[in-house]
Amino acid sequence: MGMTMSQKILAAHAGLDRVEAGQLIEADLDLVLGNDITSPVAIKEMEKMNVEGVFDKDKIALVPDHFVPNKDIKSAEHCKCVREFAYRNEITNYFEVGEMGIEHALLPEKGLTVAGDVIIGADSHTCTYGALGAFSTGVGSTDMAAGMATGKAWFKVPSAIKFNLIGKPSKWVSGKDVILHIIGMIGVDGALYKSMEFVGEGMKNLTMDDRFTIANMAIEAGGKNGIFPVDELAVSYMKEHSSKTYTIYEADADALYDEEYTIDLSLLRPTIAFPHLPENTRTIDEIKEDILIDQVVIGSCTNGRIDDMRIAAEVLKGRHVAKGMRCIVIPATQSVYMQAMEEGLLKIFIEAGAIVSTPTCGPCLGGYMGILAEGERCVSTTNRNFVGRMGHVNSEIFLASPAVAAASAVMGKISCPCRL
Repeated sequence: MGMTMSQKILAAHAGLDRVEAGQLIEADLDLVLGNDITSPVAIKEMEKMNVEGVFDKDKIALVPDHFVPNKDIKSAEHCKCVREFAYRNEITNYFEVGEMGIEHALLPEKGLTVAGDVIIGADSHTCTYGALGAFSTGVGSTDMAAGMATGKAWFKVPSAIKFNLIGKPSKWVSGKDVILHIIGMIGVDGALYKSMEFVGEGMKNLTMDDRFTIANMAIEAGGKNGIFPVDELAVSYMKEHSSKTYTIYEADADALYDEEYTIDLSLLRPTIAFPHLPENTRTIDEIKEDILIDQVVIGSCTNGRIDDMRIAAEVLKGRHVAKGMRCIVIPATQSVYMQAMEEGLLKIFIEAGAIVSTPTCGPCLGGYMGILAEGERCVSTTNRNFVGRMGHVNSEIFLASPAVAAASAVMGKISCPCRL
């Protein structure tokens, strides 16, 4: 029996000819990632190990992004801890305010993640880099500490689910709608500790930003990772952004999958996840009642890239945010921010009555820049809508694409551009 794409990457990094689902292996790491919340814990664990330095200063990335710029003394102390560790160990890829961005948008942009890599990060959405054909997954801070010290990590080789994508999405349907549809179909534990492998001719109709979004939310279906085959678009992206050597792995024709699904992209409609789970989805056509909202957030590691900014601006151009609404736009990186400025998108946002934030995770995890009060509702392009995720336990979060979020800001209720 053959191997899946993820299994081939893990086998190569474990120095093995083949691996099987359920097998325990130790694999070499190409990149270890941490942020301002998870890194301080890992740094303290490293101190307990009494190790001298890190395994490779070029293969560690430290990205303060959750509470940056610092919102209070505690967050400032966390960032100070990370900063001093980075300087002490001469970490090449430490990103300070002014050059930082939301980690999972920043690292591919900086060329630090390429096809065939094995990447761990002390953040659950590290699975984002599977869009480029890497095996990337989130781990705990203790595993991050061990990875920084040794350059290795233990894995249980995951089994896999194949998602065969066919067709072409219609206008206003994006990668966010694709992954919300899938999570609604299989549930938040439908891919528990499995590799979600996306294939098919429909891939050619998805941008790289679409693919980053889909891979990013694999964890919301319980997935160990999400991964796409490496095609011309992925190669072009890597050549534009990275000087690293990449390796293309392809699944064997006789690879074993636990389940297989076919998703016809042409049949998908704008999809919204209702509180309080990403699996609680409805299409825009299934929403018959008016659902009034108080806030819209457009950004995050899921939907803060330039395509997302362009789509939101296309909807908001010549329109205005509804009276009493708060619309917060957060470009994911400084580069995205600059490009949005050069394209005139920031002007469109501000003229429409939105505000534009510096790159930060901010409101996604209930950090700052848009905390919800009791009883408030928010349409957000983020990745989780758990109870209390963005503020008060009696607030509500509706997950959606940038198109739906922008249209909802204009209408003051859940809507989509087709209804404007």
